[in-house]
Amino acid sequence: METLEFIIYPDGRVQEKVTGIVGASCAEVTAAIEAQLGQVLSQESTSEFFATNNIQESGVVNTQTAFSEW
Repeated sequence: METLEFIIYPDGRVQEKVTGIVGASCAEVTAAIEAQLGQVLSQESTSEFFATNNIQESGVVNTQTAFSEW
């Protein structure tokens, strides 16, 4: 199952966690969302990211935006 999880902190930071997407398609799926959220401050790939296609990938991306459009 593919999932995107977002945690929005009071200071505007957004943590994004992706699971269930294999290979480079993870970046393709999240690129448009990250562009709308703001600047990507850091990105961490988990061990599953580097595993073969038989194992699901997950990663965490932190973004920061100066204002909220919500």
